[in-house]
Formats: sequence, C-alpha cells, structure tokens
Amino acid sequence: MKVKLKKTQKEYCQNIINKYLKETGKIEIDMNKVAEWAILQGLWEKPFRDSAKKQCARALSQAARDEYYTDPQGRSVRTKHAARYEQGWLWADIKLAPPDHMRLSLQQRRQSVVGDCKQLKTDLDSYNDNNPHGAQIQMSFDFREDLHELSMPVEYPERKPN
Repeated sequence: MKVKLKKTQKEYCQNIINKYLKETGKIEIDMNKVAEWAILQGLWEKPFRDSAKKQCARALSQAARDEYYTDPQGRSVRTKHAARYEQGWLWADIKLAPPDHMRLSLQQRRQSVVGDCKQLKTDLDSYNDNNPHGAQIQMSFDFREDLHELSMPVEYPERKPN
C-alpha cells in the first residue's frame, strides 16, 4: 500500500516554477512574474499554516540576520550571530557573545559557504559537460583577490593627501 506524503512548501513551490517553465516555454524567469502567474492561476495558496509562534520566530530570525552596525574601524558588521547547538539555534550579539559561541557560529557559516562552493562547482562541471552550446565556463574558487578588492575604500578624498 502506497502512503501519500504531503509535499513540503519548498516542493510545492518548485512544482509551480516547473509548471510555469513548461507552460510558458521561457528559459529565464523573474520570480515576481512567476508569483503573479501562480496567483492568477489559483496555484498559490499558502499550503502550510505555521503556528503564530513559528511565524514570529522566523520573522525575528530574519530581522536578526539583517541587523548591522558600524564597528569602531568603520566596517559594516552583522550584529546578531546564530549557532546551532543540540537543543536548537541560539543567537548572540557580536559585541557580547562569548568566544565559543562566535567560533561555532563563524565555523558553521564557513561550512555553509564551502557547501555553496561545492554545489557551484558541481553545477559548473555539469554545465560544462552537458550544455548544448559546447561552452566551457571557467571559474576560480580562490577568493583572496575578491576579498582584498572588497576591503578597499569606496570613498576617496577630493584632493590627494599631503
């Protein structure tokens, strides 16, 4: 006997995107247009009802993720940092966070970046091996020059300093 499992919200959304691609024949899509289409087609109705507590926690987490301050050296720094422990996610303000919390948070974020790079490399290799255009896209995964360039000032004095 087959058991029908409910789709996750992510799977539900992926199905909408794939249906849009199939029905429109488009290759590149604007998610705002996909959303308009899905609503007009009656495909978008929030499929899951989260509890108020869960919705609030999600909104608070997103707000914490987006909070920045300027440190004494003039850098824009994320203020709140999350770390996953056995009991769940705990957040701390960078100005007060204990070193163990920050070490764990930063290591976990680094692992997330590595995971993104691994998937980017897999996608790149697959495209290079299978695209119908014979294209070979090259990409460096050494970010030292990018980080150096991003650390350069974006504002300069009007006159050359003495």
